[in-house]
Amino acid sequence: MNIDNYEEAIMNCRFCFMCRHLSAIGQVRCTEVDTPRVRAAMLYGIRNGTNSFDDADFVDALYRQDLSASCRRNCVNGYDENGLALAARADVVEAGKAPEKVKRLAAKLAKTSEWKANGKGAVAIFLDETTASDKDEVAALGKLLKRTAGSYVTITGGSIGKVLKVLGYLPEAKAAAERFAAFLNALDVKEIVVPNPAAFDALNNDYPAWGLKLKAKVFCTAGFLIAKKVKFAKKPGALYYLADDFMRNYCKCDCPERLLAVLKAELKPFGTNDEESYNCGEGAIVLDQLDPALVKALAEYVAARADNPKTDQIVTLGVYAKRQLVRYGKLKVKTLAEIAAGSL
Repeated sequence: MNIDNYEEAIMNCRFCFMCRHLSAIGQVRCTEVDTPRVRAAMLYGIRNGTNSFDDADFVDALYRQDLSASCRRNCVNGYDENGLALAARADVVEAGKAPEKVKRLAAKLAKTSEWKANGKGAVAIFLDETTASDKDEVAALGKLLKRTAGSYVTITGGSIGKVLKVLGYLPEAKAAAERFAAFLNALDVKEIVVPNPAAFDALNNDYPAWGLKLKAKVFCTAGFLIAKKVKFAKKPGALYYLADDFMRNYCKCDCPERLLAVLKAELKPFGTNDEESYNCGEGAIVLDQLDPALVKALAEYVAARADNPKTDQIVTLGVYAKRQLVRYGKLKVKTLAEIAAGSL
């Protein structure tokens, strides 16, 4: 089983309470089953035969996770409970026990692995469906790319394999990734900007793990602006930046924080600590499609920690977190790209 690769996490996390407060789902549901300790204990039961993926409630708990990887980042022993969770989902799928809503979503995604490229230039930008759906984000990115690259190629389209991987459909995920890698390499661009944090993580971590090599150098938006040494004319003022799950906990990339320093933003601390995730399940990518009520609870949890919800300018890196916090948290939110474009 895939979870056999995470024996250290299974054997140790099942006895540990130390990261309980970092499980966003456990915080809003107030349930032990939604904490790393109990999930590990239940997966220990899978290995010794006292638990089974036939238990629909258990499987639902595996698909309720926010997958922020905050627990892994802050674990004093480095146990990878997040990797264990993803492995467990793959085992669920291989056992044919995935929930029907997950099966439907995966089947839909597997059919969308097609892309288009418009424009010319040595630089490309990939606008996944989530990013492309936000007009303000697209306008901001266009303004930034025109300033830095002049002409550029815009790539749009469907699944690049990341969501399928997170849902546990590993062969389908790799197949989509192989097609996207071939598509990108055929464009023969030198640099590619990837605004979506999940897609950035896929190209930087998942693709190399699958043995897929890209000709172009991959940048997040912040990293690209830093590399091009963009000069900004205006300071954005006081901001509350919600550290991105993928950049901080998966990619260990501090480009967003470095760009905020270049912008000379007046950063204010959000919440009560620097360990929690406030991105409403961004690590799970499609949690808003699988369980919108749960995402609403996550956004309300974040909103309750804002100093002045009606006036505070909150900044996220990706559109997913922005959308949930605006829709359900009623907060004033912009992406980092919007802030940067407004400061030119």
